[in-house]
Amino acid sequence: MKGITLDEAARLVEGKLEGGDPSTEIYGVAPLSDAGSEDVTFFANAHYLPALRKSRAAAALVPTDFSEQITIPLIRVENPSLAFSKLMAVFQPEPIRFAPGIHASAIVAADATIAESASIQPCAVIESGAVIGENVVIGAHCYIGHETKIGDDTLIYPRVTIRERCLIGKRVILNSGVTIGGDGFGFEFQNGKHVKIPQIGIVQIDDDVEIGANSTVDRARFGRTWIQQGAKIDNLVMIAHNVVVGPHNIICGQVGISGSTRLGSYVTIAGQAGIVGHIEIGDQAIIAAQTGIGHSIAPKEVYLGTPGEPMSDSKRRFVMTSRRQMEKLLNRVKELEKRLEKSGISKE
Repeated sequence: MKGITLDEAARLVEGKLEGGDPSTEIYGVAPLSDAGSEDVTFFANAHYLPALRKSRAAAALVPTDFSEQITIPLIRVENPSLAFSKLMAVFQPEPIRFAPGIHASAIVAADATIAESASIQPCAVIESGAVIGENVVIGAHCYIGHETKIGDDTLIYPRVTIRERCLIGKRVILNSGVTIGGDGFGFEFQNGKHVKIPQIGIVQIDDDVEIGANSTVDRARFGRTWIQQGAKIDNLVMIAHNVVVGPHNIICGQVGISGSTRLGSYVTIAGQAGIVGHIEIGDQAIIAAQTGIGHSIAPKEVYLGTPGEPMSDSKRRFVMTSRRQMEKLLNRVKELEKRLEKSGISKE
């Protein structure tokens, strides 16, 4: 494997090398605990400072304002994590490439439109009226429904299901097990039973969206469920009918978003949070892990707890009700009772 020098590494990530021999060659990247004398590592979280002190790496990427005394050479950069990703690209294996064409075992409707540069893998099914753009990869055992359109350079991993009439943009990544366009959970109770409400809308996924494994985006009752440009959705996320996920949202694993809720731009929702339907979450709002949201949230608010409340209120409530505070209160009450007994005043 060909290496690069520390000086070349620093220039590649637009960083400044401090200490060490600029001509030292590196042959890989590794996390702090695993990095050896031929690896570059990175430090971006104070929690890992002890690991950095023990690291045997050839050099560490650190923030520009890093001030600790470390024995190994440093490369100061604006964003160590992003810089590390740039170096990873130098040493990573060649990406897997899929040859254009339709595998013999794929089932493709005669009137489906498929770009010559697209790659349709074994046992995929592409229904009538579907349109597959340039350089699209449809993984093995995928299902692409009637009249669904998939934009250029989109990567669909094996066993993804996209039902009828959905619109998928360019450079979208759908990981294995994703289901797009399943029926929304719509029922009305009538004459002692649940009556299904037809779900005739679509799902629209804009450019540069990524959706993690086994996540689901339900089709709209009418109109569209809409995942807007640049949104990133983790594994095991459930997005209900007619939800709008705004541009560049981050939605972490096991989040559930109920029907007709609208998320603004740059919203962050941490793992296992739950959001009721028919509300709005403002731009740049943050919802902490396991938070339950039952009402609309203004832009830039930070909510946590169940039921969810502003961070300042939640922290105050936690302090007031923590075990330590309750013990302090109990001890104070006992002390007051003793004083009352000594003074002859009844506690009743």
